[in-house]
Amino acid sequence: MRIYLVVIDDTPEAEVALRFAARRAVKTGGGVEILALMPPQEFIAFGGVQATIEEEARQHAEALVAGAAGTLFEESGLKPGITVREGDGPKIILEMIDNNPDIAALVLAAAASGAPGPLIAHFAGADAGKLSVPLMIVPGSLDREAIDRLS
Repeated sequence: MRIYLVVIDDTPEAEVALRFAARRAVKTGGGVEILALMPPQEFIAFGGVQATIEEEARQHAEALVAGAAGTLFEESGLKPGITVREGDGPKIILEMIDNNPDIAALVLAAAASGAPGPLIAHFAGADAGKLSVPLMIVPGSLDREAIDRLS
């Protein structure tokens, strides 16, 4: 099965990438894997405070993914795979792609204005040749109708 890997966060462009991936998956008989990345937490000397910060970050990421998965299911009928990981985003993405031969593309969306986000800058720049799947960059300025027409 062809799986589209989408990295989700709090940005509007993440919703654009998810919609595009979902529409492609429906049209190709594939699926969607949603990845929420948690940045590594800085070490705090007080263990209880550190644990609380890490737990809050995990809960936020899980809520974000759950909301995205619910929207995806409502709009397309697809039940996505869900992954929440802490660490270096590019490294985690490369590991996921290497460990799952069904992943057919990494789908990211560019912000409607401003510089590209760190994942697009990384995979379209420094590691452009390291991906073993295509990188799909969806313009973040697309509205729902344009996404549906193009996907």
